[in-house]
Amino acid sequence: MPRLAGLVLVALAGLAQANGRPPATNGVAFAPADPSTILIRSTFGLLISHDDGCSFHWVCEKAIGYGGEFDPKYAVAVDGTIFATTFEGLRVSRDGGCSWVTATDDNTKNLNGIWIDALDIGPDGTVWVATAESAGANDVFSSSDNGVTFTPRGQQSATIWWKSVKVAPSTKQRVYLTGYQVAGALPDGGQATPTAHLRRSDDNGATWQPLELFGSRRDPPDMKFGPTPIVLVAAVDPKQPDTLLLISIGANGSRGDRLYRSIDAGYSFTEVLATPDPIRDTLFAQDGSVYVATVTATFKSTDNGLTFAPLTGAPQLACLGQRSDGKLFGCGANWEPDFKAVAVSPDNTGSWTKQFRFVELAGPLQCASGTTSAQQCDPAWPSLQQQFAATGPATCGIQPDVEVDVTPVMPKDPGGCCDAGDAGVPLVAVGFAAGWLVLLRRRRKRCCDA
Repeated sequence: MPRLAGLVLVALAGLAQANGRPPATNGVAFAPADPSTILIRSTFGLLISHDDGCSFHWVCEKAIGYGGEFDPKYAVAVDGTIFATTFEGLRVSRDGGCSWVTATDDNTKNLNGIWIDALDIGPDGTVWVATAESAGANDVFSSSDNGVTFTPRGQQSATIWWKSVKVAPSTKQRVYLTGYQVAGALPDGGQATPTAHLRRSDDNGATWQPLELFGSRRDPPDMKFGPTPIVLVAAVDPKQPDTLLLISIGANGSRGDRLYRSIDAGYSFTEVLATPDPIRDTLFAQDGSVYVATVTATFKSTDNGLTFAPLTGAPQLACLGQRSDGKLFGCGANWEPDFKAVAVSPDNTGSWTKQFRFVELAGPLQCASGTTSAQQCDPAWPSLQQQFAATGPATCGIQPDVEVDVTPVMPKDPGGCCDAGDAGVPLVAVGFAAGWLVLLRRRRKRCCDA
């Protein structure tokens, strides 16, 4: 490992412990109407590029409305509106990430202040969200006015947490939905059994059909589940709305997942891949191939997801995405072994090159005074810049927004995770620690309810 990378890794020890995990990238999204805009999810906030990935600016967790060891799901509308799921509601930015507000609707007050766990935008621009709150009934909602108002879609349940919603890219009428039924008392006095649910709508959410994932009508009848039976619709074929991929979380040993494929709109499934590690992302590529990413291996299918083989030479991909021009983007390891926080494969031939590393962060997102990001993120940037020894992009001619000493912070005696140690703990690390404690309290409540 180069000496500077080693120093930065040591310097980040306090930040990593406070946030519960090392700094990393783990998600990618694109602006449909602006190919030069790229959004990268990270464990310390959102990274936004408006110049085709040449420079990335930071939006801190606090501005978006979350904290701790949590990763929002992001989606970008055609007009550039950014949506983010949080434990406290759907957060919305209509100015490129500078100002963030919680979506509110007097007609659906049960959307406010609760966990939005599923998000997707249909081909007609309809915004779909679903809730997974333990304190009350959950439902699925859609918005035809870009997130201004939402309509409940008749899936209210006191025992099901809705975990994923996916609209077929080729038709707005086809919507897939999964949920996890938790254990507990039913309104009729019975007891709910933990169960995975899959439902499908063929009329844009007006009606829903339950699809059996287990039992005598299943084909094959042995779909496997983890100790907590959760399934997620990973992806829907962009050309064939009847073809989808379903992940069964934790169904392969202590850490791995199982991937199932359906070509008949969810009536039957075939297991096509079992991974030793969690599946981080899946992708139906424009050329018909299918990619599945885990941190330790990436798999590729050339027969529309029927069979998979390991993809040699790929970084340790924690996310995958393909832009409209066909270029593949992936979240790699910022330090060893990839030295690529964002990697690209321009021609899909298996070669990957560096697009971005944390040392190249250009600063906080450039926002007007008084906006959410300016108020929350600008004061925290000098500390994050010092943590990463960030010097700005190497080729864009953009320098960091705040001039500070970027010598990596060397911690005192490590002392263990409970050592408060240095009075000079960075502001960002303190914020991560506080956010993690809040999230831990919420997670404890939900796990007990399960």
